[in-house]
Amino acid sequence: MPCLSLFLGTKVSSSVFSPTAGNTTWSLCLLPMFQLTVTPASALADEPVHIQATGLPPLQMVTLIATMKDDKGNLYRSRAFYRANEAGELDLKRDPAVGGHYTGVHPMGLLWSLKSEKPFDRLIKRDVMNTPFWITLDLYDSVYIHKVGKVQPKASQVMQRWFSSPDLQRVPIREGRVRGALFLPPGEGPFPGLLDLLGGIGGLVEYRASLLAVRGFAVLTLAYFAYDDLPKQLEEVDLEYFEEAANLLLAHPKVQKPGIGVISVSKGAEIGLAMACYLKQVAATVCINGTNAIHEFPLRYRDLVINPIPSYPERMQVNVEGAVRIRHFKGDPRDERNQHSVLPVEKARGPILFVVGEADECFNSKEYAEQALDQLRKHGKSSGRMLAYPGAGHLLEPHYGPLCYMSWSHGLFLPMLWGGDPEGHAAAQEHSWQEILKFFRQHLVLSRSTL
Repeated sequence: MPCLSLFLGTKVSSSVFSPTAGNTTWSLCLLPMFQLTVTPASALADEPVHIQATGLPPLQMVTLIATMKDDKGNLYRSRAFYRANEAGELDLKRDPAVGGHYTGVHPMGLLWSLKSEKPFDRLIKRDVMNTPFWITLDLYDSVYIHKVGKVQPKASQVMQRWFSSPDLQRVPIREGRVRGALFLPPGEGPFPGLLDLLGGIGGLVEYRASLLAVRGFAVLTLAYFAYDDLPKQLEEVDLEYFEEAANLLLAHPKVQKPGIGVISVSKGAEIGLAMACYLKQVAATVCINGTNAIHEFPLRYRDLVINPIPSYPERMQVNVEGAVRIRHFKGDPRDERNQHSVLPVEKARGPILFVVGEADECFNSKEYAEQALDQLRKHGKSSGRMLAYPGAGHLLEPHYGPLCYMSWSHGLFLPMLWGGDPEGHAAAQEHSWQEILKFFRQHLVLSRSTL
């Protein structure tokens, strides 16, 4: 195909570059032809993508900006500056960001560094079955620090981040007292069963459960307050409710017997650890940034009542942005006066994986996990393991999701400070998600399921 020419003056030439008196000619064959690619453009939210750019001027400084809206229309954006190589190419798997929201080689940095333009917002995918997150990548041929929209990008690409697969089944659960949603992989199964417990956010949150189901698990994500006809506030933990949910899951014909796994975070991890201690249905437990004792609300199970360790509101701190830090709010489980509230982890029938962020500003989660592991060792048990991550905050999610450093939480008068730094938190999410999948595949019986 012949080259097109852009010319000034009176003479049109087919030469590539011919500066003569009264005539300047350029061939568009040598003008930059910016191309931005994302491979694959449509992927699951926990899958990596390969971002590349070609046709750049050699050694050109460029800006990549990612923009996304959540299900409520709230805007998230990230920005990073790169330098093209001598061939005019950029590869995020190879080339380091030199500035912006992160530096260094981070192939997925534009996703995990997304920041909300709305203060104290937390990114939550609500509609996991029908829509993805749509993320637009824009390429600019300079260090672009102005408001997006003032200059047209040189190239753009749109990627889709899905939380379900086409054949995944979602079944609303409203049986007996149990409220939630069951996600089933395609096929006859039977599949290893998981109960998914979120923390103090309340309501029904489904994005982690749907991603786990894509990976071959039958997952019941369980609401336990602030949803449907459940109590609007959490005032006590009735462990029989969670036992009812475990039995319901095990009774499903596509769920493997004899036991299930529990994945839990924050307040949910306190409940998940109690389930491991008292419920025979629980065969393996993951506790993400939880405690080793009962706090704030009593726990009841049949004739057993465990009263909470006292809390100390005067120990709460408020940071310069107005978020409350409650890391030292809870009483100490090591105090002799609080031993009645410490969970008997030595009674757990299956293995327990503690996942903790060392920059957690909400719980002293690493210390709680260490206390639980010490308790296991004192009883001759080696069934506990801890993954501790420097730089990780409280809200450890499936990987490639952005850090939520602080956000509003159900029933609180101030936003909650969760902690973490973006790079350390992203590394923790990437590693821990794979370790959690391996843990459940190892400790839940695998029969005909395809994982």
